[in-house]
Amino acid sequence: MQIKHLRLGAGRQRGQGMTEYIIITALIAIAAIAAITAFGGTVRSGVAGMAKELSGESATQSINRAQNTASDAQTEADKTKGMDAYNNK
Repeated sequence: MQIKHLRLGAGRQRGQGMTEYIIITALIAIAAIAAITAFGGTVRSGVAGMAKELSGESATQSINRAQNTASDAQTEADKTKGMDAYNNK
């Protein structure tokens, strides 16, 4: 006669682990969206400049646009932000 041991909390622990992974994944997604929003214009302009250079065209305009958007992003990053400036952009 064999006695089987039941572990009553095993299912809950697996569910808790899955929930933690979902929360971490959501936080990473939010951080990625924020980074793309902040630096998206710079990246697009940089890639456009590289594509123009590869095709043999002058990329001065795209490079200048990338520099301008990077400067704008840096200006926004340098601003002091807190709860009192929540509605002010």
